[in-house]
Parts: sequence; C-alpha cells; structure tokens
Amino acid sequence: MHRFTTRCRGAAMAADARRHRALSFAIAATATAAAAATLAISLALSTPAHAQSGGKPAAPAASAASAPIKVGFMLPYSGTYAALGNAIENGFRLYVQEQGGKLGGKDVEFHKVDDESDPAKAPENANKLIKRDQVDVVVGTVHSGVQMAIVKVAKENNTLLIIPNAGADEATGPLCGPNVFRSSFSNWQPGYAMGEVVANRGMKRVVTLTWKYAAGEQSVRGFKEAFEKRGGKVMRELTLPFPNVEFQALITEIASLKPDAVFVFFAGGGAVKFVKDWAAAGLKDKIPLYASGFLTDGTLQAQGAAAQGLETTLHYADGLTNPRDQSFRAAYAKAYKLQPDVYAVQGYDAAQMLAAGVKAVNGDMSRKNDVYKAIGAARIDSPRGAFTLSRAHNPVQDFYLRKVEGTENRSVGIAAKALADPARGCRL
Repeated sequence: MHRFTTRCRGAAMAADARRHRALSFAIAATATAAAAATLAISLALSTPAHAQSGGKPAAPAASAASAPIKVGFMLPYSGTYAALGNAIENGFRLYVQEQGGKLGGKDVEFHKVDDESDPAKAPENANKLIKRDQVDVVVGTVHSGVQMAIVKVAKENNTLLIIPNAGADEATGPLCGPNVFRSSFSNWQPGYAMGEVVANRGMKRVVTLTWKYAAGEQSVRGFKEAFEKRGGKVMRELTLPFPNVEFQALITEIASLKPDAVFVFFAGGGAVKFVKDWAAAGLKDKIPLYASGFLTDGTLQAQGAAAQGLETTLHYADGLTNPRDQSFRAAYAKAYKLQPDVYAVQGYDAAQMLAAGVKAVNGDMSRKNDVYKAIGAARIDSPRGAFTLSRAHNPVQDFYLRKVEGTENRSVGIAAKALADPARGCRL
C-alpha cells in the first residue's frame, strides 16, 4: 500500500511537473510574442513620419510635441569669469520667466556645465550637453579659447549654438556655420567704432597697447582699420604677454613717443591696474586715452577716481532712454537684486533669439534648418536697441560712445550706427 501510494504520488508529481513545464513554456511564448509586438510598435513609432506616409511629412508624435526645449548652459561658474557666467544665465532666465516659463508654448528644461574657462576641457564639456543631455541648444561661452572648441563640437553635431559673450572674430568669420549665432559682438566691432571716433576728432598719430592674445589683437586690428581708413596713422603697436600687468615700462615708452592719443584693450584686474598706473604716471590729463568698453565695464568701483572721464565704445551703456532697456533694468533688479550689465543683456538676447527659432517651428526643434533660418532673419528687440543679424550671424548693432561718470558708463552718443562685422572668411 505504501509502495502504491508512493508510486501514485510520484506519478502525480511527474504529471504536475509536465504541466508546469508546459505552462512555463506557454508563458514564455506569450512573453516573447508580447515583446515582439512591443518591438514592432516601437519600430513603427520610431520610423520617420515621412516613411509612414508615402514620403510626405507628417505631424510629429504627441510625445515629441510635448517634449520640453532643452537648453544647455556652458558657462564659467567658477574662477575669474564666474560673475559673467551668472549674469548671462540670469538674463536668459529672466526672458523665459517673462514668457511664463515657456518658449513657443513649450516648457524649458535647463542643463548646466561649468566650463572652468579651460579650453582643454571644452570638447568633453560640450559633448556632455550635446550627447549626454541631448540639449536642443548650447548657450556659451565667455572665454574665446573655450569658444573655439564649442564651435567645433556644435558644428560636428549640427547643434544650435548661441554665443552670449566671447568675441573671437573666427566664430562668425572663417568658422561660421548655419547653426552658429552670436548675441554679443565680435572683437573687431568696438575697436572699429572707437577708430572712427578718434579719427573724426582730427587725431593723426596714435599708439595702441594690449595683451598679446586674440581678443586684444583683434580689437586693435578693428581700431587700426577704421582710424587709418580716415587718414590717421598707428605709429606703434605695443603688446605684453597675457596676463602680465607690469605696465610701467610701456607707459614710459608711450610718454616718450608723444602721440595724439592712445587706444588700449584690457579687462578685469588688468584694466584696473592699467588705469591706475596711467593716472599715477601723470598722463591722464596729458594724452587722451581711449579703449574698448571692457576697460571700464565691471571695474569702475576698483578704478575709482583714476577712471573718471574715460571714454570707451561698446554695444551697451548706462543711461539709455529706450523703453525696452528701462523695463529690462527694472525687471532684472527686481528678480536678482542687482543692476544688469552688458553680460546680462547678452544672455537676455540669446533667449530672445532662441524664442524666434522655436516660434517659427511651433516648438518642433527637429526642424533644425527652419530654426536656423528663423533666427537669422529675426529682429531682436534688445535693451541695447533693436538689432538684426549679419549673414554670418553676428549682431548688426549700434555702438555707443560712453563716458565714465561716477560708477556709470554713461552714453554720450552713438559712435557707429548699425555696425556689421566684415565676417572675413565666412562662406555662408
């Protein structure tokens, strides 16, 4: 009996095992079929719309239509230029906030990378935003060396790039591209504007001085082009290595040359020390000193009395009377408890440029060529004054003659109206 019961139980267990294996096989087969069906659906959804409609474009899928606009900030958030990076981002975000947090009716998603003002890290950092985060646009940067690497990566990936500061002439010159835009200036522009001013004042003999690096040399090149075109002569072009601030020997040489005027390009701490050294040498009231606007932008508190009366040229100034600037300044001060500067304006206008592209394609950022065409044709209602873009995508804009009064670079007139960079080497 025991053996019979055992045999029965064994038979029953074997039958159960067979049923279990059959059930497992059926479940596995069902799962495989489900997976295949899912894959088929996935492939169908991922097939380009034109392939599903006999070659005719179809409306984007609902998921694509609802996807946010991905903005990647590649800016300096540490080191010497951190304040500039923050101002650019603040300006950009302010415009988005004024649109209810959306562009073209779509939510905006922000991604950030600190570029550390390090050209060696620039390709990797740019690829983090473009390949890892899959941003629709890169907004960057300040440092021209970093900028050149960003331009290269953006062009390789056909990713929209809006440059909110770096003035390297090459970005909208020989390295220009249909996807590369600038909301700031080229280094050539403020120098050229000041060259016209100095020539129009009847000065004939000028000495230039700058650090020996791209920004300074390109600014001097612009000044020289305008000044000599109008009959002036640059009698000596002096340089010193970047970021050397030992100016005394050069100031002594300038004094011995007795020029009608001097044009310089310095920024940041170097600008502070040069202006103080110039005044201390007793030349402030003897030889007129002119410069690109960065000599006195963000430096006036430290320069103090030595800067009073200095004249510079830039695409933004204190004391503009246009309503757009007045409303921008009020909104920026309310949002950030700070007064805006030229960097904040450039960030604000970068957002306006992006908005023009997004609006033209109803938020469908896959239509890249249409986005680029719309931005290129846009008229930007900027706090600096309205501007358009050149064929190379650099702003065609007014440059102001500014005079230091207290802690402001007050506009005293327009030095160059609707000035376009020549975009030499650009083949767009």
